[in-house]
Amino acid sequence: MERIVFLDHDTMGADIALRRPNVPHEWTQYGRTAPEQIIERAHGATVLIVNKVPIRAETLAQMPNLRFVAVAATGTDNVDVAACRACGIAVSNVRAYAIHTVPEHVFALMLALRRSLPAYRESVAAGAWQACGQFTLLDHPIRDLHGSTLGIVGRGAIGQAVATIAQAFGMRVLFAGRKGEAAGGPDHVPFDAVLAESDVLTLHCPLTPATRHLLGGAEFARMARRPLVINTSRGGLIDDMALVGALEGGLISGAAVDATAVEPPPDDHPFLRLAGRTDFLLTPHIGWASVEARQAVAEQVTACIEAFAAGRPINLVT
Repeated sequence: MERIVFLDHDTMGADIALRRPNVPHEWTQYGRTAPEQIIERAHGATVLIVNKVPIRAETLAQMPNLRFVAVAATGTDNVDVAACRACGIAVSNVRAYAIHTVPEHVFALMLALRRSLPAYRESVAAGAWQACGQFTLLDHPIRDLHGSTLGIVGRGAIGQAVATIAQAFGMRVLFAGRKGEAAGGPDHVPFDAVLAESDVLTLHCPLTPATRHLLGGAEFARMARRPLVINTSRGGLIDDMALVGALEGGLISGAAVDATAVEPPPDDHPFLRLAGRTDFLLTPHIGWASVEARQAVAEQVTACIEAFAAGRPINLVT
């Protein structure tokens, strides 16, 4: 009999039905779990389901029955995978569930800013269309995606899906090589060249020590075409204050961010002072969160638990 505990079920949303695994089990779920509540709530669990709840070595040391951690996300940075491995605890994640929803969100952000939709919405609300005296209002820049250059950092499934959509729009696509390294090929070019040539730059890489603050002051200064910068991956990929400075200083034409280093961001986060700008969009980490994608996450979590219980684990990261 498995004792399964889901520590942060609210991250799935109330509209998602999580199918219970077809194995003998006891099921307990909590909407949210603070770090100091983990030990008490997970007491006796053989299987833990977590999305963003941190599972660290000192916590694992107090969970002698735990055999499996099912992460309801692709990223596993909230779980000490090395400590799990040392304790003989298997860890799985969910994969490829966001290959439609994240690219669609990227293009929603891209189109909104390239066509100045937030600015035009404000202008219409303020009566500027009626006051202009003609059929069209041309107060804000409108740029086509067709013929522009899209730089993509990260060539995984999501980065490639973004490239496919971009090509359908008639964009030139450049995949960036690793920062500081040479890269060859017609669409896989050195990182600095992508900074210089892109009209839009979008990030689709994991957060690692090598990619933390991938974009900082020096990188923004090399963005010769004043691109639109989009980050739907991890907040730590961009130096927040450097992005604010680049936007306020005119080094980039706009920015759209769907993830911050601390979520939700504190009241004094520098991005919140940009909230009134029409060339900046901050969305609350929803790029992944279509109904279809969240249901796919739920199905994969259940499948991972069933496979582990059957002795044929899938999606292992340990």
